[in-house]
Amino acid sequence: MRVVLGIDAAWTEREPSGVAVIADDGSGWRLLEVAASYAEFLRDRTVLPQILRHRGSMPDASALISAAAAKAGAGIDLVAVDIPLATVPIAGRRTSDNLISSVYGARHASTHTPSSSRPGKISDELREGFERVGYPLATTELSERHLIEVYPHPALIELATAERRLPYKASKIRKYWPDDKPGMRRQNLFEVWTGIVTLLDARIRGVAALLTSPSFDAAGHEMKAYEDRLDAVVCAWVGACALDNRARAYGDETSAIWVPTVAPLS
Repeated sequence: MRVVLGIDAAWTEREPSGVAVIADDGSGWRLLEVAASYAEFLRDRTVLPQILRHRGSMPDASALISAAAAKAGAGIDLVAVDIPLATVPIAGRRTSDNLISSVYGARHASTHTPSSSRPGKISDELREGFERVGYPLATTELSERHLIEVYPHPALIELATAERRLPYKASKIRKYWPDDKPGMRRQNLFEVWTGIVTLLDARIRGVAALLTSPSFDAAGHEMKAYEDRLDAVVCAWVGACALDNRARAYGDETSAIWVPTVAPLS
């Protein structure tokens, strides 16, 4: 059994972070669970009620690893996180940021510029926390258990063999489709989401079943929760690609962003 924990980590304590667990027992990858926040992932569903609006919190690496292992019934082989990570203090753009931007910038998938304050302590505590429980940051190669940094935009470009980044962020639909009416913008977004889920489901069983779209008239926070879950599954998929030797690390000894190098399914 191989298990990957994927985390779409927010850059601030105020915003929630998506979490997903996938496993391969030899018959292919499958999605075991996906959540829109650390709290949802860690809660005892037999005791605590459904979370209606997700809140942010600091990551607890030990609790996340324990919960993921319990859900999988096996140890976690890799943790794949969408947040800037480095073995040295992050004060600005890193080699990994510049390499990703040089390769994917023309396809509108450059990285955001990190700083000492954003993500700041969240990045440091996340990396240090996972290192304490046996998952050091991997920047050049994988062996045994590691933590890696991933970035959904270039990953989705590779997944969809797209010419540019996919328009799947709910907060940007006005920018994506400025000439369309609000209802059509939302319809366009749902179609993009469905396309991504279909592609992921072909590689990870159970994605379509666990990532059903929100209602068409869903509130903004419900749309964001779905997007965070989707990003978490993408992070986990990149981790699976890395374990399968189908990912490339863009960076140096201090930081690297791993991007899939997979051929489309026939």
